[in-house]
Amino acid sequence: MSTHSRLIFGFHSTLAKLRHDPGAVREIYVDASRHDARLRDLVAHAEFAAVRVMPVDPARLEALAPGARHQGVIATVGATQRHVTLDDVLDTLDEPPFLLVLDGIQDPHNLGACLRVADAVGAHAVIAPKDRAVGLTQTAVKVASGAAETVPYITVTNLARALREMKERDIWVIGTDALAKDDLYAAQWSTATAWVLGAEGDGLRRLTRETCDQLVSIPMLGSVASLNVSVATGVCLYEARRRRNPAVDL
Repeated sequence: MSTHSRLIFGFHSTLAKLRHDPGAVREIYVDASRHDARLRDLVAHAEFAAVRVMPVDPARLEALAPGARHQGVIATVGATQRHVTLDDVLDTLDEPPFLLVLDGIQDPHNLGACLRVADAVGAHAVIAPKDRAVGLTQTAVKVASGAAETVPYITVTNLARALREMKERDIWVIGTDALAKDDLYAAQWSTATAWVLGAEGDGLRRLTRETCDQLVSIPMLGSVASLNVSVATGVCLYEARRRRNPAVDL
């Protein structure tokens, strides 16, 4: 594989790339022993996008991506992605912004799951710091099941400054904190929101917490003290989405 390429694995990620950025897909390797409808659908999308599909034996796939859960599909795509800024996203919106901010997520599985939630609820972008965060690794992209190709993932040098810039655009910045007095379900907020969730175990960093307009807690009625960050993301974003569309029964 060229140093200017990267790999993506699985049906969801590969189909999402073919649909949203087909020009970046260089070639697709598939398990030669598969002949099911799911693979035929993938091949049809690839042919429409004029992307070469190469049936290979499972050993070749394993050699390309040792240990990866690739489902018999591995694609090589251009490593260079178009740089998207927060302003790029906000300047094109015709509705109040709905953002997810991740403060220092280290686990690629959690990042991928958070991206998947963001896509499911229709969040406009995911923002994270460049440093002390995992970034879009192959594992994160795979777990995201295509969401890494559909939701803008924006990295910033200074997260607190980025939050202040959001506030200047009248976006209400809400952080999650287990000790916050405001209950997620009782709290009130404006429609334009940025939801800030912290790293596994440590939560929000002090400066991030202090920059938020509001802190809320997720009610914990059992014996465990906290939720996994991707689960907490799902709880918060779906409550926010429910309030943005009160007529929709989620």
